[in-house]
Amino acid sequence: MNEAVITGLALSSCLGTLNSTWEALLRGQSGLKPRAPFPGFAPYPLGLIHPAPTTLEQLIPPLVTAVLEDAGLETPLESCGVVVGSSRGFQSQWERFLTPPYPVIQNWLATLPQQAALWVHRLIGSQELALSPMAACASGLQAIIQAAELIRQGRVSLVIAGGAEAPITPLTLAGFQQMGALASKGCFPFDLNREGLALGEGGALLVLESRRSALARGAGIYARIAGWGLTCDASHVSHPAPEFDQAKNAVVNALRQGGVKPEEIDFIHAHGTGTRLNDQREGSLIQALFPPSVGVWASKGATGHTLGASGALGAVLSCQALRAGILPPTTGLERPEFPLRFGPRQGHWRRSLVFCFGFGGQNAALLLEADRGNYS
Repeated sequence: MNEAVITGLALSSCLGTLNSTWEALLRGQSGLKPRAPFPGFAPYPLGLIHPAPTTLEQLIPPLVTAVLEDAGLETPLESCGVVVGSSRGFQSQWERFLTPPYPVIQNWLATLPQQAALWVHRLIGSQELALSPMAACASGLQAIIQAAELIRQGRVSLVIAGGAEAPITPLTLAGFQQMGALASKGCFPFDLNREGLALGEGGALLVLESRRSALARGAGIYARIAGWGLTCDASHVSHPAPEFDQAKNAVVNALRQGGVKPEEIDFIHAHGTGTRLNDQREGSLIQALFPPSVGVWASKGATGHTLGASGALGAVLSCQALRAGILPPTTGLERPEFPLRFGPRQGHWRRSLVFCFGFGGQNAALLLEADRGNYS
């Protein structure tokens, strides 16, 4: 059985690149600011990368360049697979198609949901498969899991995986506004005074490869993919299931696949949206399955909710935390509703879980294990 390891990381958020985002997280800094980018909308706290809303065309190429550089790879990569998820895709372009004065549509095929993955595929010169999972907010994490499964099966030995999202559009804002899910002041995960989510732009890519491939080319290894779980509640279009049973199953499946007990997990990167229902049920899940010693943190108070890219950001940041031995504070958390062990903390971390819970009851859990012996 082939083992999937992570040999390259790249991230873009409203706080900047991976390094600048990580430094800001350690300081408890947030990139969310009151913005009103479209007429007819009141200002909301948003995580914009640039002064104006970005697009996938702007977001993806720098991420590809950064992840290849970090992994020590050069194009063309003809035998490299691609698995990149996005819940919104090129929705902003569709909205422009329907906004007067109506533009002449030159190539509408280039705006279909799978184009984020196909764009990465073209940029690296791949002749291998390209997949584009769509699982709401779990899309990016599902992409990493699919990539690890491809390596495990021996389909490919090298994959670029992750998620990218440019969600600041009039339709997305209006939708979350109508649901009453948007925060008015900021994102405060697990806080007694939390008021909702804050949208953020961003993306994250990882290079996954078989251990044999990584060792053969002398690549540094951040972590290995030790286990995963994917389930679906299918109980409501947007609300999480009341008992969160399928979410628990996803976590239990990840632990079982990795042969790990709950007490052997050092920390959890929680979904932590700052909404009433998600945080309440996720907090209860952590209390039900894990001992009080497990560390917990969430990054959306700093980066905003990047929707389909959020799980990929969580995976990259967890790799960073494992390598640094530091659990950053949860930005925006001042009065915890749950007696969980939040950061900041330091330690010799070995194992981490990344959680994602999306609309439609999409649940994903990823188990990462540090590989210190192979990274200088």
